Amino acid sequence: MLQSLKLSLLRKGMLAAALLALAGCTIAKPRTDDPWQKFNRKVYAFNVKVDNAVIRPTAVAYRKITSPNVRRVLSNFFANVRMPITIANDALQGEIKDALKGTGRFVINTTVGFLGFFDPASEMRLPAQETDFAATLAKWGVGEGPYLVLPLIGSTTARDIWRMPVDGRLFDPMGYYSRTHEYELGRQYWPSMMFLVTLRASAIDAENLVEGTYDPYIFYRDAYRQRRLYLLYDGEPPFEAIQQLQGIQEDDIDDLLQQQQDYEKNRDKSDGH
Repeated sequence: MLQSLKLSLLRKGMLAAALLALAGCTIAKPRTDDPWQKFNRKVYAFNVKVDNAVIRPTAVAYRKITSPNVRRVLSNFFANVRMPITIANDALQGEIKDALKGTGRFVINTTVGFLGFFDPASEMRLPAQETDFAATLAKWGVGEGPYLVLPLIGSTTARDIWRMPVDGRLFDPMGYYSRTHEYELGRQYWPSMMFLVTLRASAIDAENLVEGTYDPYIFYRDAYRQRRLYLLYDGEPPFEAIQQLQGIQEDDIDDLLQQQQDYEKNRDKSDGH
């Protein structure tokens, strides 16, 4: 069912493509090749069939029986439940200030926001941020590796695949709940399944982005990579990194590490003022 994650991330992926003029920090050198494309295309075709047969109809039914307000508060709830993933990885990345902000956001929305169904933290200047263990590996210098499509999971890379077992087992409360409970009909997995349905339902609005594209596989691949690049660079990927990702040039961008350090120092000074 995690194939639906690709669609839910399309809009953010397209936002990343629009950031060509922005400069910021650099992490690990991105990869532009797709050496496993033959395998990936077969898995992609399988995932599309499963999505059309089961996942998308479920998401459509969910949208029919819920109002936009109901979908919004449920999305707020799941975003809040998964906040420990971001908090833990901010700490692992050495972003202590961001980890503290994330903790404040989690506490406020869990209490004042009634378990996260509402989002008063954003009104208190604690906006939502997102990171994961794959971003942690990137900031530790681990390269992206080849692009990979997995059955029922969808787009990932040789590096990004590790965020699923690590975040899911160590930091995700829903993962912990499903491992420590056992109910009839597998009810311990229902929260995770509902989360995936909400993701797929939100992606329906973005489906028109792929209509008429010459090669949907390439569209999804590039959208995924662009979205990940956007996340790794905190929304400010450097022009050179996007060029590398798109295959415009193959120059080594490791020398931009100094720019990352300078950027972080300047950001810390600005936050201090």
